[in-house]
Amino acid sequence: MQDVVLALLVKEPSHGYDLRRRLRAALGPLGETLNAGQIYVTLTRLEKVGLVVHERMDAPARGPQRKVYALTAAGRERVAAWMAETPGPGTDVTEFHLKLVAAAVSGLADPRALVDAQRRELIRGLAEAQHAALAHGTDSEAGLLLEGIALRMQADLRWLEACERTWSAREGKAEG
Repeated sequence: MQDVVLALLVKEPSHGYDLRRRLRAALGPLGETLNAGQIYVTLTRLEKVGLVVHERMDAPARGPQRKVYALTAAGRERVAAWMAETPGPGTDVTEFHLKLVAAAVSGLADPRALVDAQRRELIRGLAEAQHAALAHGTDSEAGLLLEGIALRMQADLRWLEACERTWSAREGKAEG
C-alpha cells in the first residue's frame, strides 16, 4: 500500500481523502473495501521515514484545514525503484495489480512493460512447476500440490493477456 500511495503523489501533492478517492476510482469495486483510516496510517508512516512531508492548507469551502502531502526526494526515489523492480516468483496478483494501477496513474512506467516482465517470470515458474509435477506424478500429494500451482500460474498468465489487451486498447485510443 505504501508504494501505491507514493505513486499517487508523483503527479501532485494531495490530502488523504483525495488519495483514497483516487485509489477507489482506480480499483473499482475492489477499492470499496479500502478503509479511510488505512490511508492516513500509511501517510503517517511514510512521513515518519521521510518519504513524504505535509503542510496544512485551508479547505476550499471554509472547512477545517487539511494536511496536504507531497513526496520528498527520497519518496520519489523509492517509488521509481518500486516501478523498476523485476517481479519475483511469488509476486501476489493483488500487489501486481496495484503496481499496474500506480504505473498508469503516475506515468512512471509503461503498464505493458510491467505485464511483459511479469509474464516472463510466470512462464519460467510455470515450466519449473510442470517439470516438478511430472517428476512426482499426480497420484501423490506433492504432485497434486504442484499441479495446483501450475494451474494458478496458467490462470495468472491468462489474466496478464487480458491486461495487455486492455493497455494496448487504451494506447490505441490515445493515439487515435
